[in-house]
Amino acid sequence: MTDRSSPRSGFTHRLAVPTDEAEIAALMDAAIGELQKGFLSPEQIAVSRAIMGLDRTLIADGTYFLIHDTETGRLAASGGWSRRATLYGGDHSMAQRNDALLRPDTDAARIRAMYTHPDFIRRGLGRRVLALCETAARAEGFTRLEMGATLAGVPLYEACGYSVIEPTIGAEMNGVAVPVIRMGKALI
Repeated sequence: MTDRSSPRSGFTHRLAVPTDEAEIAALMDAAIGELQKGFLSPEQIAVSRAIMGLDRTLIADGTYFLIHDTETGRLAASGGWSRRATLYGGDHSMAQRNDALLRPDTDAARIRAMYTHPDFIRRGLGRRVLALCETAARAEGFTRLEMGATLAGVPLYEACGYSVIEPTIGAEMNGVAVPVIRMGKALI
C-alpha cells in the first residue's frame, strides 16, 4: 500500500507484515506504560498488559496499519481493524478471543489495537489510523464499527464520532479491574 499523504506530512503508512512484530510490540509496551498514566493506577496498568498487546491475526489478515516517521524511520503509531468477532486483546488474552468472521451486512467491524508512541502524541496519528481503518472496512461493505477503548483513548474516539455503547471490565486479576469502554460508530 502506498501512502497517499503529502510528502510534507512527515509520516508514511503501510500494512504490517510479520517481520514488524518486534517493533510493534515495543511501541505497544511504551504506549501502555506511559499513556495510561493518569487514567489507570500502576496496578491497573500492570493488569492491562494481560489483555492488551500484539494480535498477530490482524497482521495475518492484512488489516493492521503502521505509521512511520519519515525523518527517523521510527514507528510512530499503529492500529487496525478486523472482520473477526474479537473486540480487543492481544495474542495472550485468550478469554476475549473469537476468530469467527463477521458479516458486513449485519455485524460491526472492529477497530483494534490502536497505539501511538509517547514521543508522537498530539500529531493527528490516531485520527489518521482511524481514517485508514474506516476506509478499509467500508470498502469491504461494513457500515458500522465497534471497539473496546481504553480510558485514555475515549476522548480521541469521541472526537472522531464514536459513542459509548457500554463500560465493561476488560480484565480483573487479584482484585484489580481494568475498565474497557465499548464504543461504536456508523459509517456514512
